[in-house]
Order: sequence, then structure tokens, then C-alpha cells
Amino acid sequence: MNENQVLSILNSHVPEKSIGYCLSLWKEKPFRLHITKSRQTKIGDFTCKPGEPVRITVNDDLNPYLFLVTYIHEVAHHYVFQQVGNRVEPHGKYWQQTFAQLLKPVLTAEIFPERIFHLLNRHMQQPMASTFADVELTKAFREFDHNAHAHIVLSSLAEGSIFQLNGRTFKKGKLRRTRFLCAEVKSKRQYLVPAEALVNNVQLSFELI
Repeated sequence: MNENQVLSILNSHVPEKSIGYCLSLWKEKPFRLHITKSRQTKIGDFTCKPGEPVRITVNDDLNPYLFLVTYIHEVAHHYVFQQVGNRVEPHGKYWQQTFAQLLKPVLTAEIFPERIFHLLNRHMQQPMASTFADVELTKAFREFDHNAHAHIVLSSLAEGSIFQLNGRTFKKGKLRRTRFLCAEVKSKRQYLVPAEALVNNVQLSFELI
């Protein structure tokens, strides 16, 4: 993957004033950057397999501010792996420090809207494994989704409600930490869906509680 390909992706997905910095992170420790369709259980990931190039993926439906944070979140995994391999916890202190250090140059009011800027500053005091675990911050990010008006946050639905996500129909189940165990209606298979995932075509449950 060359510099022009990476730059093209960044131009389309991150705030303009952060493009140069994001490119510099890639240039310092190159990796394959792949943009994926929306996924049910994650918005980004980092993969490093023996004999294969490092690969970072980020969902293509994220607004620029969430894309930027997700990109740096995954780059932090890459940097940690290059320095210490698998000898530390994936989201432990070493990763938290690296993530905070890498995000700091772009964590400014010039790049982020005021509400996100203040909540993200607080969040970075002790970054979580998933941004979605910080409910207030997630809601602030969602305000900038281009299709937010057509969706409902999963956590706001009653247990048993039927909803659609990525064109598939699910029934909401029990909360498991920061995700709900939801059953796909057609296949009966169960999936862990982030509590703050945006869903649509909701049929509310009328079960007695």
C-alpha cells in the first residue's frame, strides 16, 4: 500500500486538519489500511499475523470524528505491538498511554466540536477498550452521523424489541457488560451488539415486565 492510497482514504474520512498527522503515523510505521462495510460488533480492528503485513480496518460509515479516534485507537495497537509484541494486555496501561500520546496532537478544539472535545478529554484520562463503553461520548459522536435521524440507539429499546441492523432483523436480549445479546430472527444465531449501536425499523416489545 502506498502513500497516495492512504492519503486518499484519509481525505475521505477524517477531519481536514488531522489528515497530515494521520498520514505521518502511517509513514512512521506503515500498515495496510482497509475500509470495510458497517459491522455489527466492531468499528475497527488491528491484525498482525506471521508472514503477513499489519492490517488495520475501519468501518466506512463512521462520521469523521469517530473515524479519527478509531483510526488512532487501532494505530496505537500497532505501535504497542511493534514495541513489545504480545507481552502486555491489549487494552492495558501500555496501550492506554500510547493511545493517549498518539491522540494528543489532534485532540484540539480546532478539530473536534466542543461537546466531543470536552467528553473525549475526560475519556482519555483512562481510555476504555471500546469508545461505545462511554455512553455520553458515544451519544456526542452520534449527533454527527449523517443518518442519525433515521436510527434509534439499541440501549433505548425494551428487551424483546425487534429491530434491523445492516439489513438483518434481530430480537434484543440481555445486557452483557457493554453489549446486548441479540438473536437474529432468521437464523436464530446470537450476536453481541454494542449497546449504543444505531438500529432502525424498530418494532417495540409489549411484553409485561
